[in-house]
Amino acid sequence: MANGQVTIAEHRLDTEGADHLMLAGVNDQNFQELTRIFTIRVVLRGDHVVLSGDIEAVERSVPVVQHLIELTRLRAPFDTTDIPRFAESFEAGGGESMMALGEEVRIALPGSRKVISPKSDGQKRYLDAITQSDIVIGIGPAGTGKTYLAVAKAIDELYKKRVKRIILARPAVEAGENLGFLPGDLQEKVDPYLRPLYDALEDMMPVERMRRAIEDRTIEIAPLAYMRGRTLADAFVILDEAQNATTAQMKMFLTRLGLNSRVVITGDKTQVDLPRREESGLLQVERILAGIGGISIVYLDARDVIRHRLVKDIIRAYSEIAGDGD
Repeated sequence: MANGQVTIAEHRLDTEGADHLMLAGVNDQNFQELTRIFTIRVVLRGDHVVLSGDIEAVERSVPVVQHLIELTRLRAPFDTTDIPRFAESFEAGGGESMMALGEEVRIALPGSRKVISPKSDGQKRYLDAITQSDIVIGIGPAGTGKTYLAVAKAIDELYKKRVKRIILARPAVEAGENLGFLPGDLQEKVDPYLRPLYDALEDMMPVERMRRAIEDRTIEIAPLAYMRGRTLADAFVILDEAQNATTAQMKMFLTRLGLNSRVVITGDKTQVDLPRREESGLLQVERILAGIGGISIVYLDARDVIRHRLVKDIIRAYSEIAGDGD
């Protein structure tokens, strides 16, 4: 740009082998998002996508659009809401790692037509840790995929017969698990607190297959208190919302680990609902288990949020108030 004048440029990218519908998005939503982010024009012409606009904006958009083209060639799924994160990563110099995400081994779930893959550097580190470590502690804000990716990996391990069962646990009712005042029988009392785990399963498994797995206890969803006194062998075990487990509950849970089992613990340190006199078991294990072989602690932040783009801004706004960075 010189003397206030805008230099207009046009750049053509080869799309041969790419899925054009997937690339453009329904009603060209992906192209519209690129236009919103970079203030450029994006059109398909034959086997090319043409970017036009201010030369600096076009140059910034090229690696992002090339990444989308590569993803569609691999038939790797992405959403319109992923595009701002891709753009942010390239702007921050994370281009090589972003391109590598498209080459990752993806989790294909039989019967659901879903292919699940990491959508950020943090998610990639998280999935790699689950693959390589017996115990993984995933810490980060809401929307970063902590539970969703862990459940996907658990189902994948079950389908591949690497484990015999999946156990999903959560502290119920602010970790105290005092359910007596709630109406209904025990199952009706705890179901609202376990609902997010059911939702994740329903998104990845045919309903009938999920129902049979729960009935024959191949998949078990239960409050954390139900783990006491058990040995969890040949299992993929997930403890969700672990920030609301007390230190005693966390020790109890971790010592349930049996042979050929894998444990994933997820939590958000900013959402502790325990009474002030109780220390969160998640905060304690973060301190005392760091550095132990076979245990990985993975931190996710606003850059890994995969919900609506405003969620990332909301998390950052609250983090600034708390003075804790991302």
